Amino acid sequence: MVVHSLCLLDPLIHLISLLIHQARSAAMHHLIFMMFSLLLITGLQVSIQTVEKRVERSMDRYYISELTVPNGGGWGSWGQREMCPAGTYAAGFSLKVEAPIDGDDTALNGIRLHCIASKASSNSFRSYSTVQSDVGSWGQWTDIKWCPSGFLTAFQLRVERSQGDGDDTAANNIIFRCSEGYLLGGGTNWGDWGSWSQQCGGKGICGLKTRIEPPQGRGDDTALNDMTMFCCN
Repeated sequence: MVVHSLCLLDPLIHLISLLIHQARSAAMHHLIFMMFSLLLITGLQVSIQTVEKRVERSMDRYYISELTVPNGGGWGSWGQREMCPAGTYAAGFSLKVEAPIDGDDTALNGIRLHCIASKASSNSFRSYSTVQSDVGSWGQWTDIKWCPSGFLTAFQLRVERSQGDGDDTAANNIIFRCSEGYLLGGGTNWGDWGSWSQQCGGKGICGLKTRIEPPQGRGDDTALNDMTMFCCN
């Protein structure tokens, strides 16, 4: 981006150089010199703005621990780790859920974390950012559920075991522990609740990655199978 911006200035700089060479009056020389300086300053500002935008990315944010559960499903592959912007933590979440269809059900398809730096009151959040890892193809997003206080700090998954020749759904629902209180997701009811993940050692959950089975065509679809949460100071 920086090289491209400066390259665009080359024709103008060349033209101004020619004008300077041909200028015969001191006033014209001074005017052209002012224009040349302005172009250089503009190019420098473009370079600085480009660098600042790159610094704001939080894909490689440092985290202190990972939270996992033992009962996640085993189908599919893991998506990318996605992190809340620097200085923010997950205080709410929403789920992508396919309601029962009396056919090839997939149940839980995705999860989003909603990250904040601060909140105006116990039930009012002024601004937040949203992050998600891989997501399944079916269902609708639920409304956001917010912690009554603080941030998400641990989680528990409801997962259906393999049904053999029957219809598999894998992950069905999730419950989070907050700094104070709990949040139950609006998922489906197949399967059983597993044990809790460990508790965050830092301020709270700040990122996630999900394990998603892609569409199987005529085969049995399960979508979201498992997830990992990341904790930050």
